[in-house]
Amino acid sequence: MRINEGIVLAAGASKRLGSPKALVEVKGQTLVELVCSKLQNAGLSVTVVTRSSLKQKIQKLLPNVSVIVNPNPDLGRTGTIQSGIESIGIKPHLIVPVDRPGFSIDTVNKLCECNDTTIPTFNEKGGHPIAITFQDCENILRAEPDTPLREIISPDRLTVEDPHLHLNIDTKEDVNELVKVAKHL
Repeated sequence: MRINEGIVLAAGASKRLGSPKALVEVKGQTLVELVCSKLQNAGLSVTVVTRSSLKQKIQKLLPNVSVIVNPNPDLGRTGTIQSGIESIGIKPHLIVPVDRPGFSIDTVNKLCECNDTTIPTFNEKGGHPIAITFQDCENILRAEPDTPLREIISPDRLTVEDPHLHLNIDTKEDVNELVKVAKHL
């Protein structure tokens, strides 16, 4: 089985950062452009799920990407994933939070070949993207939108060599770290 679809989660409120994570500039492009280009370079079709206030900006940046709105983004990340699944259909895909850009195209390719729900790991710590099976799509759709994903799925682990896999953009300090390592992403 080969995964051909990726859902980029970009509907968070970015309260700690104070500005939309999807629009953070790095390497001459926004974070949402960086994440989407990695997925597209691995041959995936991409759907970005965002909040209504960002839809036009993201669609302008990414005219060849499907951009949809989670009508209730403050209910939780699982609700954003549900919006993405409802848009692309129940099928295997990758879930990619826009604020977790430290994965490589090689990792995407390995995840796309997995037959089970799988997370990449580096130094025995899990990261993103997450490969989701047909069955786990159904499990996610049945959950309440505020249910943490870790309570819905039990992923296999795939060891990868991505030293920046755990990069998580939540604060201005995280953005500074992103800028420092950007040439390696």
